[in-house]
Amino acid sequence: MSRQFVTEAVMMAIYGQLLLPQSPVEYIVPYTSVMELYELRDSDEPLMNRPDDDKHVKSKIRELIDYFEEPLNSKKINRCLAVPWAKSSGILLGGGQARITIINSVDTAAYGEMFDPIETELLLSSQREKVPVLTDQFELIQRIIEGGIPVQVYDIDDFDFAMEEEPFRSSH
Repeated sequence: MSRQFVTEAVMMAIYGQLLLPQSPVEYIVPYTSVMELYELRDSDEPLMNRPDDDKHVKSKIRELIDYFEEPLNSKKINRCLAVPWAKSSGILLGGGQARITIINSVDTAAYGEMFDPIETELLLSSQREKVPVLTDQFELIQRIIEGGIPVQVYDIDDFDFAMEEEPFRSSH
């Protein structure tokens, strides 16, 4: 059985190690974060502090968009978009140990002003699927903890540790 995490699509572009894990992993990604890739690709705003890193990440974002737009992958993604909370079939990434599943999550404004729409969808997807959130945003982790949001969350820097942990299962 593969380890599962809810995360944003851009994490796949920024952190190449997510594509080449030591053991099987499934990333559940809200569709809106896939759409965010197009905004990030077209934006003049830097994503990274160093220009060469920024150029590399934007190149990886373009590659990921192209991969999602391949006919078979596009068909898998589009199939889940007709029904709220439907999930796509798995899309293999990298060396084959990683796969991504797109979820047609719905922002119900459950967390109001505390979280933006994509963050809300990450949290709701995590709760619905009973799998931890994987993020590089320290502020998001702090707000999850401070808000008492009932999800497990890992910093990307702790990815290897998170892969070794026993999957968390909520009792409710």
